[in-house]
Amino acid sequence: MVPPELRYTKDHEWVRVEGDTATVGVTAYAAEQLGDVVFVELPDAGRSLEQHATFGVVESVKAVSDLFAPITGEVAEVNAALAGSPELVNSDPYGTGWMIRVRVADAGQVDELLDAAVYEQLISEG
Repeated sequence: MVPPELRYTKDHEWVRVEGDTATVGVTAYAAEQLGDVVFVELPDAGRSLEQHATFGVVESVKAVSDLFAPITGEVAEVNAALAGSPELVNSDPYGTGWMIRVRVADAGQVDELLDAAVYEQLISEG
C-alpha cells in the first residue's frame, strides 16, 4: 500500500506536508524489509537537518539502518511514542509510526520527491 497523497524518497521514507511542516516516516515497504523494529534513535527538536544527511537510526531484529532527511529544515517535533513503542513503525508506518516533523526550509525540495506512482514502480522493481 502506497498512500497517493504522500511524497517519497529512494531511501523509502515518506513525507506529508501540511502548511510549512512536513511529517516524515519510513514506508510500509521499508518497515517490512527491516523486520521487527526494536529501537529508533531520533534527533532533538530544534536540530537543523540538511537534505540527504543522516538524522537518525532504526534498529530491527535484522539490521541497523540510517534515516536520511528527505528535506532541509528544522526538527519541530519528534514522535516520543517511538521511544517506548518502536514497533509502531511496523504496525502503523503512515500513522502513529511517524518519526519527525520538520519546518520546511525549501518547498521546492518537496516537489523533487517521488510521487506515489514512481515510488510504487521503484519498489516493484526491487
